[in-house]
Amino acid sequence: MGNSKSGAVSKEILEDLKMNTKFSEVEIVQWYENFQKQCPTGRISKDEFEAIYVRFFPESSAQTYAQHVFRSFDTNDDGTLDFKEYILALHLTSTGKTNRKLEWAFSLFDVDKNGYITKSEVQEICAAIFKLIPAHKVAVLPSDENTAEKRADKLWKFFDKGENDRVAEGEFIIGVLDNDQALRLIQYDPQQ
Repeated sequence: MGNSKSGAVSKEILEDLKMNTKFSEVEIVQWYENFQKQCPTGRISKDEFEAIYVRFFPESSAQTYAQHVFRSFDTNDDGTLDFKEYILALHLTSTGKTNRKLEWAFSLFDVDKNGYITKSEVQEICAAIFKLIPAHKVAVLPSDENTAEKRADKLWKFFDKGENDRVAEGEFIIGVLDNDQALRLIQYDPQQ
């Protein structure tokens, strides 16, 4: 998306990222230069993204979760992340505001991208998150959270929905904001 001929990020993308992230112009330019070195095509594939993610979770099975994270940030569904998508992902997952993070979390759980979350989607994402938790941490989880299925059931109960109901984005955000336990259940680290 940047001006690959000159090796500089385009002014349009630079301004957009400065406005929508906490990063300064200098930081964005540095990120872009590094991104171009690591991804000379200007895009990162799902496989490359998964490889990076796996390095961050060496004690876990991160591949499934990485696939879901990738899907949630591949906003144009082209199977790659361009620089802008990559920086927005970095911003949202590291420093974004709580509401924005929850909007992203909703998109993560909305596996089929239909604007709603079902219990089966909650189960799928909880299973992927659960694989990130190292075995020594799983061993000390409460008995109603020590499997992916139990965590999914517990999270679903917070939304007060039936087995075949669905949750809209606003309901999801309010439900998670209003309940620290629900917020904890959608995160990787079970103790936070």
